[in-house]
Amino acid sequence: MTKSATKIADVDESMLPILESLLERDVDITARAVARLHPSLKAASSITRSESRSTLVAQYRHRQNEFRRWRGRVGKRAGDQNGAALADKQSKIDQMEMTVALLTASHVALLRSLGELGGFAKWAAFYERFREARDALQTIGAIPAENESHPNS
Repeated sequence: MTKSATKIADVDESMLPILESLLERDVDITARAVARLHPSLKAASSITRSESRSTLVAQYRHRQNEFRRWRGRVGKRAGDQNGAALADKQSKIDQMEMTVALLTASHVALLRSLGELGGFAKWAAFYERFREARDALQTIGAIPAENESHPNS
């Protein structure tokens, strides 16, 4: 990386704590607000002219808008309603997590039994066309590891 590219990367990195602070304090995120707090950038145009800096500010502005939108939803309800809604949401999350765990366990059991019958190679060949789906299943632990010991071994 060249010296100027390193300098730009450092300036962009030093913007992160400023953007996080503005987000936490719910201060409008603008190039001018960041420049005011930045140790080396003194003009908003230093941010708006740089594509990476401008993109970073836009990403944080989007996050701030999302936070404000969600806060607005919460603020329109009474405290008891918020508590009940939160408990309801947590209950749904718990139920979904249990469902995923059950589906994952049954998927692993199905694959193990398929492997014991000699059909795992066919299953793997079928999923070769669906690599993204297979990778997602691997990520959540729904595919047994090849070196994993089988219960009947």
